[in-house]
Parts: sequence; structure tokens; C-alpha cells
Amino acid sequence: MPMKIQLAYGKTGLAIELPDHLDVTVVEPKFVPGLSNPARALRAALQSPLKSPPLRNLVKPTDTVGIVFCDITRPAPSHLMIPALLEELRHVPGQNITLFNATGTHRPNTGAELRAMLGDELVDTYRLVQNDAFDPSSQVHLGTTSRGNDIWLNREFVACNKKILTGFIEPHFFAGFSGGGKIVMPGMAGQQTVLRNHDATMLKDVNTTWGVTWGNPLWEEVQEVALKVNPTFILHVSLNKDKKITNVFAGNLETAHAAGCAFVNKTAMALVPHPFDIVITTNSGYPLDLNLYQAVKGMSAAGRVVKKGGSIIVAADCWDGIPDHGLYGQLLRQASSPQELLATISAPGFLQQDQWQAQIQAQIQLKADVYLHTSNLTDAQIEAALLKPSHSIEATVAELLKKYGPNASICGLPEGPQTIPYLQK
Repeated sequence: MPMKIQLAYGKTGLAIELPDHLDVTVVEPKFVPGLSNPARALRAALQSPLKSPPLRNLVKPTDTVGIVFCDITRPAPSHLMIPALLEELRHVPGQNITLFNATGTHRPNTGAELRAMLGDELVDTYRLVQNDAFDPSSQVHLGTTSRGNDIWLNREFVACNKKILTGFIEPHFFAGFSGGGKIVMPGMAGQQTVLRNHDATMLKDVNTTWGVTWGNPLWEEVQEVALKVNPTFILHVSLNKDKKITNVFAGNLETAHAAGCAFVNKTAMALVPHPFDIVITTNSGYPLDLNLYQAVKGMSAAGRVVKKGGSIIVAADCWDGIPDHGLYGQLLRQASSPQELLATISAPGFLQQDQWQAQIQAQIQLKADVYLHTSNLTDAQIEAALLKPSHSIEATVAELLKKYGPNASICGLPEGPQTIPYLQK
């Protein structure tokens, strides 16, 4: 019987079959069932938070409140978290509350996307502001970080008396973990602040990687910027592969986020016995695999355990394309090879939007060939992005076995960057 592997891909998933005689190791995060009553868990966390008074005791009716939520590239259950917050803030007039979409340098979300993320009632009832990293007039300068980075943040967000940060915590390929201060920077930051934080020097640091916070210079600067605005409270969750809430972390930014990272770390870290000739990965399905830019995270997870000279096959739906917005695709098209791309980005003084994603992709490709299986990009687009097309994962594996031999070692990461595979040092 062939080995069947269900890959997280788009909204429907992708089933592949590999011959049962192959040496295949499947690595997934430890499954944690969703909470039976997430609304009750959210309410309990808000009323008994970590290292903080209950939320309702922190906010007066006269305060102006900014609630920050994730954009369409993150599967955060904002439609559950924000109503739970508003229930605790029912003593605050609705006109005093603004919902901020933390887009970072991503595109604005469409009206339909906002309604899908938040629900019609929130969109129709509350004032909603989407961060525009490219509009300096919408930003205010808050000094510099300890590393000399100018801090530009959304002016309206900074002006709120009370700032509440929502999000979800998962492994992140260069910030250690998502959530926490990232919702402020890059989420609510100006382009120049993001560019400096994500520059080539930062990303070359060995600690700028999966699962590392303290000691990670990029994350430490993110945290420094977030603390600069004196956030009142955070409400974060962890999710399983079905996008169900598995735990809730609320209260003080530093304490609650650290608790969330520790919880996720236990389920996401996976020791593997050896590096592999071939690694099959994903970008965790919808909405995380919306474009090739985001799919670099899945490549990065695979890059941790692929052999030097090995091959990575990424399955990503890419319904949003490369994408057309931003400069990631342009950077790829302007280079003839990963080596040239990396040399361009590493040149003194080079600073462009999305260079961080291109840099990480190039670094992975210096180690391994990368194939892309997708329903929404042409071969020409894939090749212009310096990748190799894979029309069928099974067929690509069969071709690679001719290169590596019938006893080649294969690793499957069905949930992609929801798992942090690592080798024993």
C-alpha cells in the first residue's frame, strides 16, 4: 500500500501518495485539541490575566482605546477575540474605540476580507483604520531604538490612551515567534522602521531564526519598539492545524507572550534523527499560503533539516500570486541566480522593501534546490522567481530518486512552519 500524506494546502488540502518502500519520515506538531468553549476561555483569561489587573479595571469610560488585529495573512480568530474584548469594555462608548489592522508593509485588506476576518457587525459598528506603512503623514516619530533605528509608528494608534494587542502565536522564521510586539512593529510601523529592522545584517545573525526571542537582535528590537508605546494589555491565542484555539494568553505583554511562546514551543519543536535528501513542505494552508512571499516560511522550515545539495518541494496555493504588490517579485526577477540575489541584498547601503524574504529564500537555495507545486502560478512565473516547477509532487520525487538513489531519505512537513524540525547538536 502506498504511503498517503495529507498536506495543508489552500482551503481543501492536498493528498499525495508515495511508494511504501521509501524511507519517509513525517514530522508534524503535537496535536492539541481545540478548547471545548473558546468564548468562555477568552472571557476567563481577560478576567484573570497574567501579571495584570483584569482588562475592565484598566480602562476608563473616557479613555480612547485602540485594538490592534492581524491582517489577512494570519489566521488569528479576530472574530472571536475582539467581541470578547468589547464585552469587557462595554462601559466604554463605541465612538472611543478604534480597530487597527496591522498590515505592516503588506497590502491593505479588501472590504470583503475585513468582513471575513471580523464579521459584518464589527465592520459596520466600529471605526476601522488600516496601517499604511508607505504614508509618512500617517506616522509619528518616537525617537530611536538602542540600535539606532528611527521609530515611526501609526499616529492614530500612538494617540490612543489604551492600546490592546491581539494576535496568535506560532513559530516564526526570523522573529522566533509571531505575536507579541510584532503586532506593533512591523504591524503598525512605517516602512523605514521595518526596513532597518529587517535588513541584511539582522537576518545574517545566527540567532535571527525560528524559536529564539531573547538573544535574537531582530526580536529584541521589535520588543523594544512595542514597549515604547506602553501597551495596556494583550490577548493572544495558540491554534492547532484545524485553526481551533488551543490556549489563551492574556495580560502583560512580556509575561503573556512569553507564556504563549513556551506553550507553542512544546508542541512545535520536533527533533529529527538526521538531515534528509528530500524535504516536502507546505505553508500551512489557507490563509498562510496565499502567495509565494509567505511560502518562504515553509521553505525555511524545510531548510533546517535538508542535506547540503538536497532538494525541497514546497506545496503552496498562492491564490494571491507572487504577489504583485511589494518588491519581493521584482527582486527575484532582477537576479539570474540565488548567488546574485544574495550579493545584491548584502551590498553596503542596500535597503528595499521585502528584501528579507528574498534574502532568506536565497540563503536556502545556496543549500538546496527548491521546487514549487502550486495551482496559481505559471512555470514562467516560478522560474522567474528562481524556483523549479513541480506539476506533481509524486512525479518530482520520482525524478529526484534518480539523483539521490532509491534509498534516499525523505522528510514530510505536512503543516509546514507550524513545525520547527531540528537536528540534535
